[in-house]
Amino acid sequence: MKPKRIILIRHGESQANVDKYLFGSVPDYTIELTNLGREQAREAGKRLKELVQDETLYFYVSPFWRARSTFECVAATFPRSQFVYSEEPRLREQEWGYLRSQEEFDKICRERREYGTFYYRIPGGEAGSDVYDRINDLLGSLYRDFSADDFPKNCVLMTHGLTIRLFIMRFFHLTVEEFELMLAPKNCGLVILELQDDGHYRLTTKLEYSKEPLRYSRPIRIGNENDNQNEKI
Repeated sequence: MKPKRIILIRHGESQANVDKYLFGSVPDYTIELTNLGREQAREAGKRLKELVQDETLYFYVSPFWRARSTFECVAATFPRSQFVYSEEPRLREQEWGYLRSQEEFDKICRERREYGTFYYRIPGGEAGSDVYDRINDLLGSLYRDFSADDFPKNCVLMTHGLTIRLFIMRFFHLTVEEFELMLAPKNCGLVILELQDDGHYRLTTKLEYSKEPLRYSRPIRIGNENDNQNEKI
């Protein structure tokens, strides 16, 4: 049975959110929460409890340590009998490849910003499109899980900012341009999808979008304008 809600939660503030060059000295997956991040996670647990009350939950957790720690703080709000969980590697953050110097890291960030996050492939790592592909695969697994009669009332994905943006893009069939303009939710922000009477989910959380124009944008155009252009050709 489809859950009543699908809830995506970004991890709390991490050490790399404070020091972006930390990626150059330790593996990305080992980066932990700050003290503020742990407090944000505990507060997220309280907000989640207010939302679901006594309803059951299934947590799918990214294996990155900052996501594991966020889950531990959130789960502490609930009695153990109220939830089940499993680790889900497809929810991990975009792979950034190898340890790099500050100069290399800045160069990649600049190139990625100029080229476009969805298509730019980090050397030795992933492009946003690669993360999209594994989210697409994950959705197939989720819907197989949802088919169980005893699936919990709420599905909670403990994950990362870019992964959430790409999940929303894939789930609601957004364009690349819409993805590029979408901003990541704040640390420990809850992004909520609610099941409607027609069997579809509606995004009830208001997302923020950048007001900066995209460097590259070429949406599909269908209608009179295209028809007229084709006639002229």
